[in-house]
Amino acid sequence: MKILIINGPNINFLGIREKEVYGETTYEDLCTYLYTEADKMDIDIGIVQSNIEGDIINYIQGAYQKYDGIIINPAAYTHYSIAIYDALKAVNIKAIEVHISNIHQREDYRKISVTAPACVGQICGMGIYGYVLAMMALKRIVK
Repeated sequence: MKILIINGPNINFLGIREKEVYGETTYEDLCTYLYTEADKMDIDIGIVQSNIEGDIINYIQGAYQKYDGIIINPAAYTHYSIAIYDALKAVNIKAIEVHISNIHQREDYRKISVTAPACVGQICGMGIYGYVLAMMALKRIVK
């Protein structure tokens, strides 16, 4: 099984920005952790990050016929990117949206996800473990 993990804006600044919200784990630590956990589950993962909406769309489209599943943390694009929603729908790959923080406990504008309806599910508030939960779920969902 192959899963592409796509991280959106500012995720590369984990461990630097808003530690009270996102914790001390750096982006490099996150990637190392995910490769280790994926290996334990016999899942081949690719991890990408961009602060640019068009790059994220290109990553989604590039996954077409190459990956069995997508885990996406669209970050701020969650709340307004119809283009990312459209890309997820277009490729017809099972996707799970992940957020490190619980978006439903934050500002009102963060409680709405326009991208989640293009996904089979959403995991939020579980910290970086949410990505592992998403890998476990995709392994069961994708046949």
